[in-house]
Amino acid sequence: MKMPDGPLHAGGAQRRPVAGVRGGTAFAAPDWVAEERPVALEFNGVAQAVMLATPLDLEDFALGFALSEGLLDAPGELHGLEAVESPEGITLKLQIAARCMARLKARRRALAGRTGCGLCGIESLSQLERPLAPLPPGPAVPRAALARAQAELRGLQALQHATGAVHAAAWCGDDGAVRLLREDVGRHNALDKLIGAMARTGTLAAGDAGTEGFFAVTSRASYEMLHKTAAARVRLLVAVSAATTMAIDLAGRLGVGLAGFARGRDLVVYAGPERIDMAERDDGR
Repeated sequence: MKMPDGPLHAGGAQRRPVAGVRGGTAFAAPDWVAEERPVALEFNGVAQAVMLATPLDLEDFALGFALSEGLLDAPGELHGLEAVESPEGITLKLQIAARCMARLKARRRALAGRTGCGLCGIESLSQLERPLAPLPPGPAVPRAALARAQAELRGLQALQHATGAVHAAAWCGDDGAVRLLREDVGRHNALDKLIGAMARTGTLAAGDAGTEGFFAVTSRASYEMLHKTAAARVRLLVAVSAATTMAIDLAGRLGVGLAGFARGRDLVVYAGPERIDMAERDDGR
């Protein structure tokens, strides 16, 4: 499928008048504020989810959401994508393969998305976990690579630097170099955008193989973040904040490495210690 050229919607931040006190001095001046819009996703004309998201990289968001939620098995099953704006928000109209639509109707979820919750609206506990194959073995990532990833990630968060209100998700090589990064007011949305961008560039592994590299995120490592990581066949998720019990349990079942509180050379390993080479090299790496 040929995706549209350029972003479906240019945005990310708006200038708004603000006032306050800094260093004991009152001020009043325009400032950049992160943009948040309702974004509805429709599959073959059927409404599926409404998320609150930053209206940036929406083609990546649509594809990444569909893949990480299991609505599509491969990028080629998305046949068309159109963004329609209205006063209420933005509707992403996806045209997907008939077999995917039949599966969607069979296990329909009515999601009411929020920036703080990734599982709102499921109809029963049986829908909580979509079956995923465990991740295959792979090379351990050097601890220094995790520190490099965090340092590079901070420097590349353009929207966060402007607004102070968004999360980032980055795909990093085994050396820690950031290869792709996406930002959004919602941590789940940022990861979906990243997965969509990887799918569009052909860097996601096919089938049950492992995707090269690891994910670094600027949020906590919740169950849903871990589930999306496993769905992308990525072996390691590294978060700047803590992990939750459900994320740790899921990581153990699926063989995903999970680390949190990754700040500088420090980190906490919650699951999959074999995914990280903790040795400190003589040269400091």
